[in-house]
Amino acid sequence: MRPLPAPTPDTSHRPPVSGPVLFARYAYGPNRLGLCGPDDAPALFGEASQGGDEREIRDLALGFEGAYPYLELIARANAIQDPLDRRVVDAYWLGSPLLESVTPNLLGESLRLRFRPKLGQTTWQWLESSAPAGSKPCHAFHVLDVFPKVGLMRSEQVDHVLQTMDSCRIRWGRVLERDGDALVVNAVPLALVDGRLELGAPRRERISGWRDGHGFIGDVAAGDIVSIHWDWACDVLDEDAAGRLIAWTRRELDIANATI
Repeated sequence: MRPLPAPTPDTSHRPPVSGPVLFARYAYGPNRLGLCGPDDAPALFGEASQGGDEREIRDLALGFEGAYPYLELIARANAIQDPLDRRVVDAYWLGSPLLESVTPNLLGESLRLRFRPKLGQTTWQWLESSAPAGSKPCHAFHVLDVFPKVGLMRSEQVDHVLQTMDSCRIRWGRVLERDGDALVVNAVPLALVDGRLELGAPRRERISGWRDGHGFIGDVAAGDIVSIHWDWACDVLDEDAAGRLIAWTRRELDIANATI
């Protein structure tokens, strides 16, 4: 394993990427596994890692039936014309004050249009309670609240479902070392304790950072905090971004536990 330099707490030297590129970096992990979005992971990876024609990312983003309606909802609630505006994309994946503009009525109507036709009355009432309880349309909400409310948490495959939820949510991990195209991090896992979803103690985990030298995060230092979606490092988080991700994850965990 290659030793990494000392921590660099200031990430302001990293140029911000556009909204479409940021979306692609977070969307690539599940897309490469065939779990969501159109079947064109190589194009998504190429645009996200090396830059290029953002029009292709925009076309691909429309095919993400899970994420894109949330982006549209956040944008509309904040009078932002572009659902792939960087502020909107950041709010969806990590959480931000933009989410507060999405009222319970707006979220509730969106959920009704998207999920009510697919669910039985009992399950729908369970999901419907999320918006009045304070949920907001971030990715943590979709993973922690929508996903289990389709009945999966009550199946006989709880362990498998919990693992899937943990992989699907945006996690965070502190970089320990680099091993070729992989990173070893201390990541915070999701746990089910006495029927409640909780954040567990950090544990060592090996994740993908690059493929043939290309990736989304550039150079990293020991001590940096990276965001993780499935097994891919998506971004290096500064103090504000990491704090928002942790806070919004905890918020949606509390709401999910209250309505499970």
